[in-house]
Amino acid sequence: MTVALMWEARAVAGRGEELLAWVRGQEIPGAPVRREILRAPQDRVLVITWWDAAYDAELPELPEPDGELVTRAVHRWRFESVHTD
Repeated sequence: MTVALMWEARAVAGRGEELLAWVRGQEIPGAPVRREILRAPQDRVLVITWWDAAYDAELPELPEPDGELVTRAVHRWRFESVHTD
C-alpha cells in the first residue's frame, strides 16, 4: 500500500523563500518512495511524501518550523492510494 503524508505551512508575509529554504534543509528519517515540495501564493509551502507502508504505520514527519517563521500551526493530512481497475 502507498501512503501519502501532506505537510502545509504558511510563512509570515514576505518570508516564503525562507520557509522554502527551511523545508529543503529538513532531513526525513528513512527513505520515502518520493518527496515533492510545492509552493503557492500567500507564502504557502506544501510537502508531500509517499511511503510504501500501511495507512496506520508510524512514519517520520516534518517538524513545526520556528513560530516566528509561520503564521499558524502546520496542517497535516494522511491519505492512502486507491487502486482502480
